Amino acid sequence: MIHYDFSGQAAIVTGGTRGIGRAIAESFLAAGARVIATYVGNETAAAAFREANRAHAERLDVRKCDVTDYGQTEALFKALEQSCPAGIDILVNNSGIRRDSILGMMKPEDWRAVLDVNLNGTFNMTKLAVLAMMRKRYGRIVNITSPCAHFGFPGQANYAASKAGQIGLTRSVSKEVATRGITVNCVSPGFIGTDLIKDLPDKLRQQYLDQIPLKRFGNVDEVAACVLFLASKEAAYVTGTVLEVTGGL
Repeated sequence: MIHYDFSGQAAIVTGGTRGIGRAIAESFLAAGARVIATYVGNETAAAAFREANRAHAERLDVRKCDVTDYGQTEALFKALEQSCPAGIDILVNNSGIRRDSILGMMKPEDWRAVLDVNLNGTFNMTKLAVLAMMRKRYGRIVNITSPCAHFGFPGQANYAASKAGQIGLTRSVSKEVATRGITVNCVSPGFIGTDLIKDLPDKLRQQYLDQIPLKRFGNVDEVAACVLFLASKEAAYVTGTVLEVTGGL
């Protein structure tokens, strides 16, 4: 097993206090990184996350930031110029929401909300990260997408569109910044045991489980391990790609 060493590096994980984002943030902390974990409104989860990681308090910065608001993301990066004078090395765009409905019944505001968080939020954070990383000629950006981008599950047209957009953004930006030592990749988790799928009806959950060749849902640590690989110096020749973590879906 590879044990990564991120000592001296700073990593931003959006949506980093719950679920997959929390596992990613905690994995970076365990590997020695300074972690900036953002959240948008769940103060209880943010407090619990901070408390659970008191042992790493000197390397953990939990910040409230709405990634859909360009002004807030800009203010975040401005503040980090002071607290992380060596710059940001890693960005993980993990913030995401679902508001499922068949398209004919989908509320326009639900379409916009999902695109705003999942895709526009990725744009806001990636743009600012690229500007910061270009100055130091090094960086790792990992976008958390979904196999829904390829399969287009019923009732998730907004989610699928946002995740397909993330993949397109990843491939374009990876070509723009490659000569600056910055890699941009996606990790695509399948059905992972988090709150994001717990609200699915039992019948639908079983249907999804039946599609997975490994016959189980994944866990958050399996996703985090893949993110750490793509964020590592060892992954310097991997860019513009999508790493599927789906159990063979």
